[in-house]
Amino acid sequence: MSQNNHASQGFTHEKIETNNFLMIVLIVLVIAVGGLVEIVPLFFQKSTTEPIKGLVPYTSLQLMGRDIYQREGCYNCHSQMIRPFRAETLRYGHYSVAGEFVYDHPFQWGSKRTGPDLHRVGGKYSDEWHRIHLNNPRDVVPESNMPAYTWLNKNMLDPSDVTPRMKALRMVGVPYTDEEIAAAPEQLKGKTEMDAMVAYLQVLGRALK
Repeated sequence: MSQNNHASQGFTHEKIETNNFLMIVLIVLVIAVGGLVEIVPLFFQKSTTEPIKGLVPYTSLQLMGRDIYQREGCYNCHSQMIRPFRAETLRYGHYSVAGEFVYDHPFQWGSKRTGPDLHRVGGKYSDEWHRIHLNNPRDVVPESNMPAYTWLNKNMLDPSDVTPRMKALRMVGVPYTDEEIAAAPEQLKGKTEMDAMVAYLQVLGRALK
């Protein structure tokens, strides 16, 4: 009986290892179950689904700045997540919490950090410092290897771009009102991409004191 059990188990194990399709199906199944166990509970936790006190949606200018931030690939070098370790919080401030990013679609969390973390950069420097830094980083940080984004000063925002973006964000839960959406294009007239980027950077991490 024992020999038969061992033979049966060996045959089953061998069958899985030698059948590529079966192996792939089982791997996908295991990953799917593990992912559901880890992810689904997060949708029911208030700390991950509700905004923290004081958090408001991005203004039209900040929203356009955020899209430019993504377009230029700033997230490739700058994380927007401060980890809850002493070295992190001493350097950057309070660790990041999910409630700060409820209105971010997609959020900018990540493990990559070639340059400094940016999540608590809001209010740390003046608008003029950011403009100089984006135009030529080495003017304010001599050791910086960040490229210059000189075209941000020259490129004007297209006010018509913001309305569909705000409407799309409202569909996924960002509480923009009809009045805010209607007024948004007017607020962007005469603004450059540099204005938008600076506005976005200056609001990062300021909701959590």
